[in-house]
Amino acid sequence: MRNKRLFILMIGLIVFIALMGFTLGRTRLTWPEKFINDAFGTVQGVLYRPVGAVADFFRDLGRLSDVYKENEQLRMTVAQYTQDQIRFNELETNNKRLQEALDFTEHQKNMDNYRYLIAQVIGSTSNPYEKTITINRGSKNGVKPGMAISTVDGLIGLVSKVKNFTSTVTLVTSLDANTSKGTPVSASFLSKPDSFGIIEYDAETRTLQMSKIDEKDKPAEGDKVVTSGLSSLFPKGVIIGTVKNSQVGDFGLTYTATIEPAAKFDHLREVFVIVVPEVDEP
Repeated sequence: MRNKRLFILMIGLIVFIALMGFTLGRTRLTWPEKFINDAFGTVQGVLYRPVGAVADFFRDLGRLSDVYKENEQLRMTVAQYTQDQIRFNELETNNKRLQEALDFTEHQKNMDNYRYLIAQVIGSTSNPYEKTITINRGSKNGVKPGMAISTVDGLIGLVSKVKNFTSTVTLVTSLDANTSKGTPVSASFLSKPDSFGIIEYDAETRTLQMSKIDEKDKPAEGDKVVTSGLSSLFPKGVIIGTVKNSQVGDFGLTYTATIEPAAKFDHLREVFVIVVPEVDEP
């Protein structure tokens, strides 16, 4: 029995060696070999494609995660840049506005001997019949009732009430000699220092009207109008506005002009309290 097994093993070894020699000695495969190779290749390709797809899927997931992180970082960078840009623009705007304010005060100081207290507007009324604003300067800062208030552009009103640290300013659009709201503004034309007129607010047309203009001082469109200084309340030379149009007044002896205010009454932020030399310094 043992010899029989040994004989079969030797026969199998001889057949294997013969097949190996036969295969190595030729370049063409038999059809069974081709069939087996093709079948194996097909099965390998079928198995490789889903395995490769799964591998590519997880590889793409990794790349997608990296892209998401990069996009998140870019969004944060853009958001920070936008915030920095807004902050920069705000600082630039504030710097420009305050520089204009400084230039204004220096210009006015060269023209007149006034002192200017810059103040922040901290409140305003919505009453259409009496427009007022509140500023963060009061008696502790030397502010007194009757002081004129202006912006960089021009006159806006008069201090009507004063507290320790705040003051109420009545706008020129609410000044009226016939009521307790205040007094009209005496004015003149910048090009005609000796001219005279009274500035009042016309509620019907919502414009400033300059009346009682002498016939020899006939106004022309574009003429600059300033405070005349003839009133104890309003110092001389503060810009009020420009003439839009004019018409003959009462009995044809005077003129009345419509004035476009130089100052913008909406969105007031910084204003100046005008302190004239006659007023005691704080």
